[in-house]
Amino acid sequence: MLTYRVRNLLKRVALQHTRGRCGISVSTIHLDQVRTLLQLCVDRHYISPGQADRESFQHGTACCYGPLGMELRRNLLDQWWDSMSRSTAQVFGISTVCSSQHIGTHGQEQLKIIEVESLNQILNQQELSKDQILQEMHMLLQRSTSLRTNFLQAALEQYVPSLELVNRKLPFGLAESGVCFQSSDGSGCPAEVTQTSLVWFCSPKTSSQWLDHWARQRLKWWKKFASSPSDFSSSDVPEEELDGTASRAVRIVYSFPWGQEPLETLWNRGDSELLQTHKGVRSKLQCRDGRKSVPHVVSVTGNMDRGVMAYLHNSLQQLKREDGEQKLQQRKVLKLHPVLAPVKVALDIGRGTTVELRQVCEGLLQELQDANISAWPGYLDTVPTSMEQLNTKYDEMGVLFTVVISENTLESGLLQVRSRDTTIKETMHISEIKHFLSRYISAADNM
Repeated sequence: MLTYRVRNLLKRVALQHTRGRCGISVSTIHLDQVRTLLQLCVDRHYISPGQADRESFQHGTACCYGPLGMELRRNLLDQWWDSMSRSTAQVFGISTVCSSQHIGTHGQEQLKIIEVESLNQILNQQELSKDQILQEMHMLLQRSTSLRTNFLQAALEQYVPSLELVNRKLPFGLAESGVCFQSSDGSGCPAEVTQTSLVWFCSPKTSSQWLDHWARQRLKWWKKFASSPSDFSSSDVPEEELDGTASRAVRIVYSFPWGQEPLETLWNRGDSELLQTHKGVRSKLQCRDGRKSVPHVVSVTGNMDRGVMAYLHNSLQQLKREDGEQKLQQRKVLKLHPVLAPVKVALDIGRGTTVELRQVCEGLLQELQDANISAWPGYLDTVPTSMEQLNTKYDEMGVLFTVVISENTLESGLLQVRSRDTTIKETMHISEIKHFLSRYISAADNM
């Protein structure tokens, strides 16, 4: 049965589209897709029960992930960093604090942590006038810790220390990922978002070309892991939506059933924010680019929580099949890209001596773990389950391959391997499994 929050989400999505929020009415098929995906995410441990509400799902804020969802997000972040470090040798990682009394935002909206006890002490001082209370509260805000809303300011502050690392030569970039906070939109509680950030410093003459370069690279990256790449697209941000002093911006979006949502935004910010951060001292900002000019900034900011949801939606396929009684049934498969799939292989046992088969499974599991291949120990499940039920379970989990170890394995070393994508079963020697999986994942990564 659907959980209460899942049902509640569906009602609100239906109401939202009835009112024409996206300009078009949503079909029953789209609502069914949302219903199926949400319930599957809960059932297969991508999202913790009770947390699949509309705000976290649709707006791309960090919900409570289950074990598989956490692993999917980690894999996505690893691939993001690989794409940054492989793209050019001049991208360097940094790590900054998410809360501080010294986080600057230069006029942007700030989020503060205020101690309730300190606030109550001010409000309970009845002898204070209204103006005095306001003054005390203002001072409290000044002392309170700020939460970062993005990584831009920290990267701008790290620019000067990083200059010596690159011998004062352009271009170079500073990359970071982690938790940032967004304003509550009236709910009263700031939302956590797993963000990625690349802040690219380049000469003023080349900033427009670099924006185009990174826009192409980032869209290509998002499409690389997609089952349906056409759902990912990019477009220029309208001039009236440009942020601050930005001269141009590009937005990469994913087409959800309820409409397009941004995954990543690229900004050509010029040099004003960098100058403001370093109090206008041009001499320490200049680089060796022939003219010793102050670099322009191109920023690339991504929302990986929304990225996780985009890939879950994009990978879900519902295929029709005939069962043994010639009845049409629907087969749900999460066809996640091999490098993103949280579990690469599931190990199960067939007929034979249970103790000996488990020993073989444990040995193979250790071998796969040593090779950094994530494996699911299905052989530990003591509930009797048919192979058809296991295949259904693993397909919905997105497991690439299912390996069945049986009495035949004890005699000849041969076992059965089933593919998630083709459902084809083939026989393979146990000594070949690790190399087979490694080659399969590596080939998919290099496509």
